[in-house]
Amino acid sequence: MQTLEKLSAQLGTLLEQKQHIMTTAESCTGGGVASAITDIAGSSAWFDRAFITYSNEAKMEMLGVSERLLNTVGAVSEPVVIEMVQGALKHSRATLGVSISGIAGPGGGSDEKPVGTVCFAWASTNGWHKVETVRFSGDRCQVRQQASYHALSEIYQYLSR
Repeated sequence: MQTLEKLSAQLGTLLEQKQHIMTTAESCTGGGVASAITDIAGSSAWFDRAFITYSNEAKMEMLGVSERLLNTVGAVSEPVVIEMVQGALKHSRATLGVSISGIAGPGGGSDEKPVGTVCFAWASTNGWHKVETVRFSGDRCQVRQQASYHALSEIYQYLSR
């Protein structure tokens, strides 16, 4: 597996070639994906903005996530990340986005959603979308790193087709 920095640089090249602008809506990664992207010189050509929506209130206020949905399925769920990425695209100039919500640990897990559970949604303004829940292992830092890498890797794979 390549480094997050190398992946970000390669993704930036692809985004620029395919004339996409990206946005992120992050919860458990706390801006880690946006940080990896903006570590790359010239990223302003293909990155618009990041929404770091750690609290449910932020998800509702900044991205338009439904309070009812948050109360019924919880923040770490596929329906919520779908609304997060839709909100990020709606409130940005981006053409491609990713959203992430998960349980990085060490606490907060349950039998249904153990520590390391991370939900992702990817979408583009041209109709592409993907939703996935992944269970990562390791400590808090490792879960967050793996989630950030996975978020960018899926976009890279999509654009490489």
